[in-house]
Amino acid sequence: MVLEKKNIYLNQKPDSKENIIRKIGAIFSSQGYTNEAYTQAMLDKENIFNTYMGNSVALPHGIEEAKKDIKKTGIVLITVPDGQDWGAKEKVKVIIGIAAVGNEHLDVLSKIAISFSDADGINRLLTMSEEEICTMFD
Repeated sequence: MVLEKKNIYLNQKPDSKENIIRKIGAIFSSQGYTNEAYTQAMLDKENIFNTYMGNSVALPHGIEEAKKDIKKTGIVLITVPDGQDWGAKEKVKVIIGIAAVGNEHLDVLSKIAISFSDADGINRLLTMSEEEICTMFD
């Protein structure tokens, strides 16, 4: 399972984008998804390219060179119903950190694109439980 219930953080308060990325990186490294260098790789990616994807979704992930720092594929999902500043024109309500081995991220990204292609999908997610979200990603 790519998204485990313990890696879903619902109804979080806004923080700095960097702190949220550091939190995601700490979760990845503490659970063996990545080594600690991956956190910096996610911050580096954000400096090069804003990972805001539209529809109130951000997808922080590492730069290409950081593939070597990933041990297994996983995602961390955070919801911020009040909106998180992500340096884009609109605030982010769903943040999905991705660490993927090889091309495994393509499956994850396609599920995200299908689930969150419109505002209704985001609003639905904001009302779901951890169990319901896990089922959606399975």
